[in-house]
Amino acid sequence: MSEGGPSVHATAVKVGQIAVLIRGPSGSGKSRLAFDLIMAGRSGVLERAVLVGDDRVHLATVGNEIEVRPAPVLAGLIEIRGLGIRRCDFVEHATVGLVVDLDAQDAERLPAAESLKTSIFGVEIPRIPVSRDYSPLPLVVAALTTTKS
Repeated sequence: MSEGGPSVHATAVKVGQIAVLIRGPSGSGKSRLAFDLIMAGRSGVLERAVLVGDDRVHLATVGNEIEVRPAPVLAGLIEIRGLGIRRCDFVEHATVGLVVDLDAQDAERLPAAESLKTSIFGVEIPRIPVSRDYSPLPLVVAALTTTKS
């Protein structure tokens, strides 16, 4: 594994056995989607979901996978708009299995196959591009609970 890995502006939630890495500009809803995923896990819509890190996370290669870890100073903290910074359960690391790009310029109703994957450090990972005017939670739930027809 690379030492610590670079810090990136993103949020991550472990859902079941994989982490959902949420990227996007400031104010795009990364923390909101993270909390929505945690609540979906608590309600049984998804497998158990727990925060990895909010706002800044570290990425590293482990074999042919990407591991995500919280930034140490932010571990266990999440921003809840209207409430401020809150403490919650978190995990120390998880393997990234899905990337969600909020405010994505290439988001389409029927996306091209090449837009549904991304590469991080040479590792190809499934990706969901989400436009600014669309709620990301249903897309992520669908990606995690359905198969392509």
